[in-house]
Amino acid sequence: MSRSPRVTGSELIAVLTKGGFLDVRIRGSHHFLRHKDGRTTVVPAHSGETIGPGLLHKILHDCQLSVDDLLKLLNAR
Repeated sequence: MSRSPRVTGSELIAVLTKGGFLDVRIRGSHHFLRHKDGRTTVVPAHSGETIGPGLLHKILHDCQLSVDDLLKLLNAR
């Protein structure tokens, strides 16, 4: 397993959108994302703050993605 990258909330939302997730609603700075197959997660997009490694792994677990999958989507941008 690779070391988890440092990403902001808005970067993670952009990457997950590229991976097939849609922004279903926004409440404050929290974006609720859903994939067409039913996977859901919430990503905080606080201005410029990076997402901590624990929360990043929780979001990836919710999305059923690995760190390697995230890195591939980041490099494909």
